[in-house]
Amino acid sequence: MNKKAKLTVQKAISVILALAVWQIASMVVGMDILLVSPLKVIMRLGTIWLEDGFITTLLFSLVRITSGCLLAIAAGIILALIAGRFHIAEVLLWPYVITIKSVPVASFIILCLIWLSFNQLTVFIAFLIVFPVVYSNVLQGIKSTDENMLEMAFLYRMPWRRRFLYIYLPSIKPYVISASSVSMGMAWKAGVAAEVIGVVNGSIGEKLYESKIYFLSADLFAWTIIIVLLSVGLEKILIFLIKVFFKRIERI
Repeated sequence: MNKKAKLTVQKAISVILALAVWQIASMVVGMDILLVSPLKVIMRLGTIWLEDGFITTLLFSLVRITSGCLLAIAAGIILALIAGRFHIAEVLLWPYVITIKSVPVASFIILCLIWLSFNQLTVFIAFLIVFPVVYSNVLQGIKSTDENMLEMAFLYRMPWRRRFLYIYLPSIKPYVISASSVSMGMAWKAGVAAEVIGVVNGSIGEKLYESKIYFLSADLFAWTIIIVLLSVGLEKILIFLIKVFFKRIERI
């Protein structure tokens, strides 16, 4: 058994053990309203997708959260490149980045409920949470670029485009991948939280809110599992596309 297969088996075993612990805890509690059993959640997952509006609800949150995340990744990379090249840009952006990092998500959500429409809320919150992570990581990657390589490029008067492709890009690659790997999960956490607090019509967050109001524990866990699967799946797709992009750039 190779290393990858062994790791997959280990992860599968850990999931089974976690489900067993969940089942035992549910049996000890003995009240579905407090802790529903994994079997009932799995059964609910088998029926929830047949309900009217399931796909619409899924797409509503999927499009907005993913859009916010992708916009933040693009903006974070572009502004980090500008800040890495021009120090004044880094200084000017610093107060905005540190503020976004420090202010609680709930505060932003409440402010956005005053400023924006419900349809814009999820996109903006996902953007705000992801942007500083990507920006800080990429900027750190630029600052970590090999000084000797930069000096050599300067001595040989290498054009900026070639410097970017052959010196800066390899340096920021691991930072972009690292930032992107956590961005999608953070976007879903913040985006769904915004939907719950704002009770955004037709969203996954609204379904979670209804589960809480009507004490539908099985629905709450089922929707939570759907969020996790969407988040993990989209993260894998995003990382794959970023790696493909870098490979194509390296061939230029």
